[in-house]
Amino acid sequence: MTTRPETFMRLAIAQARLGIARGQSPFGALIVSPLGVVIAAAHNRVWAATDPTAHAEVNAIRAAARRLRRIDLAGHTLYSTCEPCPMCMAAIHWAKLDRVVYGAAIADAAGAGFHELRVPAEKLLRQGGSCVKLQPGCLAASCRRLFAEWKRAGGTAY
Repeated sequence: MTTRPETFMRLAIAQARLGIARGQSPFGALIVSPLGVVIAAAHNRVWAATDPTAHAEVNAIRAAARRLRRIDLAGHTLYSTCEPCPMCMAAIHWAKLDRVVYGAAIADAAGAGFHELRVPAEKLLRQGGSCVKLQPGCLAASCRRLFAEWKRAGGTAY
């Protein structure tokens, strides 16, 4: 049975909302096995962990590696509510994830006040010679709405 990407993106959106409820930034991520099993789910924890690298994608990679007891996540897909920043794309590359499905774009995060390095993931992967595949725009409007939800909750960008 094949699960549609939208199903997993809705779970990533739920993670972002959990993060917002906990006073964190509006980003969520999942790592899904080739068989469609959610291996890890995470949200941004930068403020809670006092760690500028605690982005949702990095947290999901860390949790998946711990759960699987390996750093090679080949065959797995990462779902992210926003296009991964360059730091997260490097972690995705190093973890050997096959694919990244994302919703909102880096430009959307910048528009919400985040100080993103505005290097599109596709350009970064191409220039770096990475084999990671990208699938942009999954439930993009729902992912962009997370920024407004976060602002209503009193969130401030870093």
